[in-house]
Amino acid sequence: MIVYSHNNDMVKGLRKMNIKPSTTIRQDYNGFSKLCHELDEPIVLTRNGEADLVVMSYEAFRRMEARIKLQSKLLVAEKQIAEGAQLLEHGEVMARIREKLNAAKA
Repeated sequence: MIVYSHNNDMVKGLRKMNIKPSTTIRQDYNGFSKLCHELDEPIVLTRNGEADLVVMSYEAFRRMEARIKLQSKLLVAEKQIAEGAQLLEHGEVMARIREKLNAAKA
């Protein structure tokens, strides 16, 4: 569950969201950019008191993309296992990875 907290109070057991009015970015872009990098998590911008946009640093965005991609791959692997796909031994996996790394270097 996500809790919107204008005064940045932490609610027990719930993830708080950082919320700022849209004027924050218009009035001080550099300061807002610095805040995004320091917090290293999404910030909700509001317009007329309603959530409008979510902004984050590019680095935080890339990490989020990587997590989503990994979660997607894990779901596919779990489905394959549930459907009876044959598992590979550790040595075989490592050999395949080495082959790919060597091919990429060439």
